[in-house]
Amino acid sequence: MEQPPATETKRRPARIIVPQQAKWHGRLAARLIWLVIKCLSFTIRFRIHDRSQCFTNPDAHPEPLLFCIWHNRLGLCLELYRIYVQRRQPERRMAALVSASRDGGLLARVLELFRVQPVRGSSSRRGPQALLEMTSYAKQGLDLAVTPDGPRGPCYHVQEGVIALAQLTGRPIIPVVYHLNWKWQAKSWDRFQIPWPFACCNIEVGKPISVPRDLPETEREVWRQKVEDHLRSMTRD
Repeated sequence: MEQPPATETKRRPARIIVPQQAKWHGRLAARLIWLVIKCLSFTIRFRIHDRSQCFTNPDAHPEPLLFCIWHNRLGLCLELYRIYVQRRQPERRMAALVSASRDGGLLARVLELFRVQPVRGSSSRRGPQALLEMTSYAKQGLDLAVTPDGPRGPCYHVQEGVIALAQLTGRPIIPVVYHLNWKWQAKSWDRFQIPWPFACCNIEVGKPISVPRDLPETEREVWRQKVEDHLRSMTRD
C-alpha cells in the first residue's frame, strides 16, 4: 500500500502541558515559606520612593496595573502588594505568572496563601496558554504581575513576553525594585535575595511605561530594551 503524501498525513494534536502541582510535602513547605515571610515582614523597616504614586496614592492609578519585579526580589513582593495596595484598596486582587515546573507548583501554592491567583506558564513551557489566561484575568479587573527575567534568566534580562502582555491588555507597566541593607544572597542564576530579620527594605517604584497597543513587531525590541534599562537603572545589589 502506498503511503499518503506528506501533505495528507494526519497531524498529531499539540501536546497539552499540564502544570505540575505541589504534593503534600510541597504544600507543607509552601505553608512554612508563607509563615516565614509573614514573620520576617513584621521585623523589616519599609521605606518607599514611589514615582508612579500607585502605592502611595491609590487615586492616582485606580485602573488595574502590570507590575514588573526581578526574579531575585520575589521574597517580599507579595507582602509589598498587601501592605501598600490591598490595605488601601481591599477589593484589589492580582494574578501572577508562575512557571509550570515542579518548583513553580510550590510557588503557586505560596501565591494562593497570599490570595494571589497563580497563572502557570513561561517562555519555554505553556507560554501561549498562560498569556491568554493573564489576558482573561486582566479583563476581570485584576492587577497582573510578572518577573520579566524569570524563570531561567539571564538575570536582569527582560524577556519579550512582558511587552506582548502589556500590548494585549493595555496595562501600563510599573517597574518595582527593592534594596535590602542586610540579606542572604543565594548562589543561583538569579542571586536570589532573602532578608535577615530587622533589615531595612528601600522600595523603588518607577514611573508607568505605557506600551502602544498597535506596536509593530519590529519595534518590540526597542520597548523591551526600554523596560530593561528602566529596571536596571533602579537596581542596586
